[in-house]
Amino acid sequence: MKRKVIIISLILASVLIISGCGTEPEAVECPEISDCPECLEIDCPAPLGGEVPFEQDWAGSGHANSTAEAFRHWDEEDDGLVAESCVKCHSTAGYIDFHGGDGTEAGTIENEVVALEVTGIQCAACHNPAVVQKDSVVMPSGLELTGLGDEARCMECHQGRESVVSVNAKILETAGVEDLKDVDLDAVTEGLGFRNIHYYAAAASKYGTLAKGGYEYAGKTYDGNFAHVDSFDTCIECHSPHTLEVQVEKCVECHGEGEPQTFRMEASAVDYDGDGDLEEGIASEITGLQETLYGALQAYATDMIGQSVVYDSHTYPYFFIDTDGDGEVGEGEAIYPNAYVTWTPRFLQAAYNYQVSLKDPGGFAHGGKYIMQLLYDSTEDLNSALVEGLVRDDHGHFAGSEEAFRHWDEDGEVSGSCARCHSAEGLPLYLTEEAEIAQPISNGLLCETCHGGEEWPARFEVSSVTFPSGKKVALGAEDESGLCMSCHQGRESGASVAEKVAGLNADTVSEDLTRFINVHYFAAGASRYGTEAQGGYEFAGKSYVGYFEHVDGFQFCMDCHDAHELEVQTANCFACHAGVDDVKDIRMSEVDYDGDGDTEEGMANEIDTLRKALYGAMQAYSADKVGTGILYDSHTYPYFFFDTDGDGEAGEEETVRANGFNTWTPTLLKAAYNYQYSTKDPGGFAHNGNYIVQLLIDSIQAVGGSTGSYTRP
Repeated sequence: MKRKVIIISLILASVLIISGCGTEPEAVECPEISDCPECLEIDCPAPLGGEVPFEQDWAGSGHANSTAEAFRHWDEEDDGLVAESCVKCHSTAGYIDFHGGDGTEAGTIENEVVALEVTGIQCAACHNPAVVQKDSVVMPSGLELTGLGDEARCMECHQGRESVVSVNAKILETAGVEDLKDVDLDAVTEGLGFRNIHYYAAAASKYGTLAKGGYEYAGKTYDGNFAHVDSFDTCIECHSPHTLEVQVEKCVECHGEGEPQTFRMEASAVDYDGDGDLEEGIASEITGLQETLYGALQAYATDMIGQSVVYDSHTYPYFFIDTDGDGEVGEGEAIYPNAYVTWTPRFLQAAYNYQVSLKDPGGFAHGGKYIMQLLYDSTEDLNSALVEGLVRDDHGHFAGSEEAFRHWDEDGEVSGSCARCHSAEGLPLYLTEEAEIAQPISNGLLCETCHGGEEWPARFEVSSVTFPSGKKVALGAEDESGLCMSCHQGRESGASVAEKVAGLNADTVSEDLTRFINVHYFAAGASRYGTEAQGGYEFAGKSYVGYFEHVDGFQFCMDCHDAHELEVQTANCFACHAGVDDVKDIRMSEVDYDGDGDTEEGMANEIDTLRKALYGAMQAYSADKVGTGILYDSHTYPYFFFDTDGDGEAGEEETVRANGFNTWTPTLLKAAYNYQYSTKDPGGFAHNGNYIVQLLIDSIQAVGGSTGSYTRP
């Protein structure tokens, strides 16, 4: 076998030399290759010459360090062999064997590897015909990552050896049940032991929930592939493929001087570990969360299990009994006979994630947000009080774990109708090519999503915006709101509702109206421009306000919202609107729109009262005109449901898609559209409160509700 590996190395070396050198090498004596293996369907090479490309780079790398534990661990095994479960990544021959480069079946290990013959990871491991076309990897969870390109060769080994799937499988096996719901998470379970993800599982960190290398808690959502920026988004774009070192000199071009551990991106504008420091690098944020989780693990072990624990990252099996109870790893504690053995499922889940966060020392760069989510959730599961002051997720545009970006995971791509606003590359394509086609799934937006001007970091210039109604508004040269409104405009309009109900009897259920028309989320731009955008359904014979003009300096999206945090810059609001500490309490008029006699309440409260009145009027109309009750749930598609028990309240069994309301009259559909419109722009009171009030009052009137006490702007 050793001879075969050497021959393959020579063959690949010759290929590299012949194809990669600019000058013709000097001919040397051809090595003895009369036994060129038939399993490789290539011609035996011509005489070798010159030096092996990148040999010196490789020689100083971890892959070449044949004296390291990673390659010497099996030298003293009784059979003298590298364990079959380890050979793929701890020997060149095993890696070639796994990929079928020795003529055996790909995906399995067929041949034994003598431990003493292992000499690190040689050129032939990655540079052989069976591997060079590799572009997919099956992760320990069983999930396959495809379309990877050359980095797939790295990810085959740097993926870990465990996952949420294997941890759950072990918990179920030892508990003797088939469903985690039937597991007593706090019961010490015989046969349950620590599960170790293994070392340098960078691919698991980077691909997050798409790989499921961490223990992901039920009911939680997690970040997917951490996409950095173009040209620095794969293993071999950030690491030299031969020295393996991070190419820090390229990092500093954008991040400035310093070590990668000190870097954080503008999008990471929250204090994850709760220490008040928003300038520290993501590596430090992770360290802070690790310390909190370790404390939670130790407290749980002592209080719930009754056996104190300590951790040593350098000694297998890592978790040990704290024999003296001092919380520190003392002499004689970090030894195998003192291994911690009283495991509960809950303790295992959290300890596994703690190890995941430590065994990828570059996790802060590979997938820092995923790592922090695992640490946060583990801490919360052990003791929810400990996460007070911590932050799990980024702000909206960069919250890769949220439904806005995870919705398409099972589809494999973001559909063309959604890609403009729910993928990192969709908006630039729309703005430059006016095209909307399917895009790769994103983990939130990227810098390049908005910063695509001619000179970095200039943003895209959008001089006009066309709304779903077909209405177009022009923007001044100083107004960058067009970039925001390219997405924050909704997906439907009053025009689409009017088109759907055209020619139908206003109060008769129609077979043509089986689907609710949903404006979609955060249509702030449509609200701001009122009737100039016609985002709401505007009733015939009524007039509606247009663009809401505020005051100089606070007219445009980014005058009021931070471009990255997205939060309203409330301190600026309160400078003028004195006496309030919540923007929802701000009002600019003394008119009592909702008729409750309170002219001091904020515009948000005026709208809320009218919204509730419209909901009640819709329910009364539906019962009278349609003969069925109607319910609303803002969090569940398709939002409107049949009131099957007639109690007027949205029950858990009622708010399911199969019970979606589908007996619409044109009048009810118009009112329901405006109700949803007022709900899905939660900042509508500030964007254009008068427009929202007009839509609500007119809708109440349309479905027969009383509007006598209201004042319409």
